[in-house]
Amino acid sequence: MIGDDKVLIWTVAEVENGAVPTEHLPYTREILAWAGRYLVSPHPELGRNGPVCPYTQPSLHKGLFHLAALTATNGETDVRDAIESLRSWYERLSARIPPADRELLTILLVLPHLDHHDSTGLDDLQREAKDKFVNDGLMIGQFHPVCDQPGLWNEKFKALRAPVPLLAVRKLVVFDLPFLMDDAVHAESYLRRFAPDIPPRIRDQLVKRLVGNQKSLQTA
Repeated sequence: MIGDDKVLIWTVAEVENGAVPTEHLPYTREILAWAGRYLVSPHPELGRNGPVCPYTQPSLHKGLFHLAALTATNGETDVRDAIESLRSWYERLSARIPPADRELLTILLVLPHLDHHDSTGLDDLQREAKDKFVNDGLMIGQFHPVCDQPGLWNEKFKALRAPVPLLAVRKLVVFDLPFLMDDAVHAESYLRRFAPDIPPRIRDQLVKRLVGNQKSLQTA
């Protein structure tokens, strides 16, 4: 286990072996089981081939998948402070990993105390944190039991639903552009990092999105 007075982080092995405080163990194990069942598998409504998250299985295989929780369970830890601490810990962990494997480093911050029937609070936390994370070359995404964010390939598929509210952190990769196009600052951060190496498929998506936005402006 690593961490500080705001956030604690465990490897998969530590979660499986029960080396997690009693108050955190049920939720971390539940999310680990969900990740190993849902994220690594195809889904008929996903809208593309392959698993729901193509990074989870390689991350698990390499031992780079982690679970995290707030250090305090009595409400004394501010979630925003914990997220900021998690960003710092992610960078420290990444520095210990060979560059070729860094995109597989994943940390899921489990937040069971948040409302399970309304995702507004979690959505707000993710939106507030995203600017700093993307600027640092990281992605932060939210999962929630009732998350209504549409899937990228099938708008009817709610891909970001999990049994417990959580935030997922990983490295920003070249295929993340579609998740960043709704914010000019995020898109600029992406292009600054990846413009010379954008794959043709992603460039096509960018062109289609820009054309669609232009048509919307013309008909407004």
